[in-house]
Formats: sequence, C-alpha cells, structure tokens
Amino acid sequence: MSDNIYFPNPVVVNPDRQQIKQPLQNVRKPDGKPSAFDKILGQQLPSSEGLKFSQHAQDRLRSRGITINAAEMGLLNSAVNDVAQKGGKESLIMMGDAAFVVSVKNRTVVTAMDRSQMQGNVFTNIDSAVII
Repeated sequence: MSDNIYFPNPVVVNPDRQQIKQPLQNVRKPDGKPSAFDKILGQQLPSSEGLKFSQHAQDRLRSRGITINAAEMGLLNSAVNDVAQKGGKESLIMMGDAAFVVSVKNRTVVTAMDRSQMQGNVFTNIDSAVII
C-alpha cells in the first residue's frame, strides 16, 4: 500500500459553479516522509468510497469549463456503482451535456468532455455505457 495520501480535489464538488481551484498537494514533512498525521489519516479514509479524478480528467474539466455540483456527483457515483454491479470495467457515462470515461475498478474518472467534443468522437476501450 502506498504511503501517499490524496486529498479530495475541489473540482469534484462545485455547488456554486464558481472558478475551479487547484487541488491540494500531498502533505509531507520536509524530508519527504509522511508525518504521523498522514499515516493516521490514511488509515481513517475509506479507499473505495467516492470517485477520484485523474490529472488528465482534472485538466479536461478545467480547460472545457465543465463543473460538477453535489447532485451531479451523486448521480455519477451511483452510475459507477451500477456499472460495477453488472461487471463493467471501463464505462462511458453521459450526463447532461458532459460525458465521462470511468475506470470502474479504480473508481477513477479518466477523461471528461462536453457536448462539442463528443460530436464525431469515437469511444474505444469501454465495455459499457450509461446515460443519465
């Protein structure tokens, strides 16, 4: 198990649809080793709850102006749970004017696009699709 602790990214829930902020960085002591607090926090945080956004997905959300509020995040999370129950591994989830490619096993959004980027696009390496 990695000693890295990843804090939730503010891009995940943006209820006011305000400017997206940069993610917090890992908390480390100057020598690069995790502090006692980091270790305890890592033990307390559930690793399988919620979705993570890859750096690529975060960049796409920022550059394409896609925001996700709390309700939409709940719908996205629920869709990933449904795909996982049916055995899906890589899924395309279409929600409103946005589409997300999600690694179900890792519970990670791999990329995101808005309606203008979806047109004429071919989605590969997916085994399921959900339209919300």
